[in-house]
Amino acid sequence: MPDLEPEQNTAAETSGTTPAERRNPALIATAVALPVALVIGIIAAAVMAGRSPAIESVALGPVPAPEADSAECATLMAALPDKLGDYTRAELVEPAPEATAAWQPAGEGEPLVLRCGLDRPAEFDQASALQVINGVQWFEISGESAGIDASSWFAVDRGVYVALTVPNGVGPTPLQDISDTVAAALPQQPLDPAPVVVP
Repeated sequence: MPDLEPEQNTAAETSGTTPAERRNPALIATAVALPVALVIGIIAAAVMAGRSPAIESVALGPVPAPEADSAECATLMAALPDKLGDYTRAELVEPAPEATAAWQPAGEGEPLVLRCGLDRPAEFDQASALQVINGVQWFEISGESAGIDASSWFAVDRGVYVALTVPNGVGPTPLQDISDTVAAALPQQPLDPAPVVVP
């Protein structure tokens, strides 16, 4: 039987390399796979970033707010949180009304809007039903009669009137969160409802 060893040595000699100098197939596969994985990761990150909508600026129209420049409103505005439930604080389109703020949802939807220093709501009288949330008394005005899919909740037991407009179906968390902020920033005051008008 012929000896194969001389042929193996001859192949090594003709190639000019030793077996130790030959490329490892696993090393080659890794060298190819790493850049491919990096490119796939960059593409996936770009796609995910495209799916995460940026928080857009919110435009707010002016409404009568005679106490918007009060010390109470300044204190409250400085204490407002960056998040109310799943809503994130948004920039306002300039010029923005004084003592206002807005929070946007993570996906599509209407913002939460806070206004401080408003007039007493005309509907708020001695017969009004109130809801106490985390120590703050709120009076709700539904937008349903005006065709608006939201309610405005007025804090009526502080030195200034504060309103949070909440889209329907949002749930209680944003109102609970803002109640905590209002309770901490503004001392409680006696209610001042309008007298009940008897027809």
